[in-house]
Amino acid sequence: MLCFKQQGTQTIVYEGEFPDLSQLHNYDGFVVSGSSHDAYANDYWILKLCFLLQTLDALEKKVLGICFGHQVLCRALGGKVGRAYTGWDIGIRKVSVVKDDLMMSKYREKVKEMPGSLSIIEIHQDEVYEVPVGAQVIACSDKTGVEMFAIQDHILGIQGHPEYTKDILFNLIDRLLNNHLIEEGFAESVKCELQLAEPDRKCWEKICKEFLKGR
Repeated sequence: MLCFKQQGTQTIVYEGEFPDLSQLHNYDGFVVSGSSHDAYANDYWILKLCFLLQTLDALEKKVLGICFGHQVLCRALGGKVGRAYTGWDIGIRKVSVVKDDLMMSKYREKVKEMPGSLSIIEIHQDEVYEVPVGAQVIACSDKTGVEMFAIQDHILGIQGHPEYTKDILFNLIDRLLNNHLIEEGFAESVKCELQLAEPDRKCWEKICKEFLKGR
């Protein structure tokens, strides 16, 4: 988890590192990153993280959730998450942006070239089943129903990894394979498909930056 003011301060929440609740007003925003843990688990640190995210929502602090962060953010605010019905989603996935969403229209004014669909790197076996009350689904794919969701202008969840490169994904695939979490045939198939596509990293970077700095 990254808490930022002028410069980022990283806290490792699964090791029990959390920002001081009395100091939350000093931070402009928060990023909850990916994780190998399940967002629906009841480990103490996950429950504590859920409470923190509820507090940040009440304070209307900017919170960006990525992959695990997307899922745990949804859970904390009343949505439902769990194991994906269709299994692992690994590779470069094209997501469709909901054109008539009011919140996303604010970003389009700043990110003029944003198309109706964007490619993003995915590596997850859990997903959001149902977004919190008051949230809007702003992107979906043929694999995952909730690729992005937002609450007003201070909460944004993204299932994929805007920050990943293909080299990072190749390394993670090898790690999953070595740990017998995926089969060799599946891993090789994904690697072949990666040769044919590229993620829209610059556009995702703009979306995330505009969300975090905008108001």
